[in-house]
Amino acid sequence: MRVDKFLKVSRIIKRRTVAREAGDQGRVLLNGKAVKPSAEVNPGDILQVEFGNHISRYRVLKVEATTTRQGAQELVEELQDV
Repeated sequence: MRVDKFLKVSRIIKRRTVAREAGDQGRVLLNGKAVKPSAEVNPGDILQVEFGNHISRYRVLKVEATTTRQGAQELVEELQDV
């Protein structure tokens, strides 16, 4: 699944256009590398998203095309930096 769509489905970013813009601006990293919105996401990948001054990291647990609000929480695990 594309990064921009995954960010929307997992509800990390609420709108796909915003997710696409973040990818175009280099604020989305997949496994440590800046990626375009069309990059493929797979289970086990690490996503890093910059929101202003805040950086969030997530581990992709599973990839689904659609999900409910509760199911979206099961798609990713938020990682804490030590």
